[in-house]
Amino acid sequence: MATAQHKDTTTWWGRLTERCYTASTDTLARSVKDQAGAAFDALVNDLERPLEPRFEQAVAWQLAAGQPAHFKPARTLMPMMMQRFGLEERVLQEKGQIRHADYVALRDTCNACAAVGDCWKAMRANAEIEECRRLCPNANAFDALAAQSSCVD
Repeated sequence: MATAQHKDTTTWWGRLTERCYTASTDTLARSVKDQAGAAFDALVNDLERPLEPRFEQAVAWQLAAGQPAHFKPARTLMPMMMQRFGLEERVLQEKGQIRHADYVALRDTCNACAAVGDCWKAMRANAEIEECRRLCPNANAFDALAAQSSCVD
């Protein structure tokens, strides 16, 4: 009697390895953050670096749990967020000099943001403006600055 048998092409070793990786991804991200600070800093500051989705999520959770000392969201995330709102950071800051009075407050708000992990993932995924408005505590200020700059142009 010929019966069709379903053959799982993944070996038992492959399934075991996958389960182990899945179970240890959070620990791996935490270990990189705690024990390889420079590597973690490079990883979170490079928004273009491709990451495996579970590891990316684990890194976002690590950012949400407490930012590493050398990670400043205003340096990495805020310029990209501003671009989503049609703003250029150089307009507010030129040659290290603050040209707009609100820039310091915007930067401070960004650095203290509770949604840094979600923002990091959103900037990595090139989030649309509506998601950015939902996430960013500076959204209203960015909208107002964008409106001002369009009136000046």
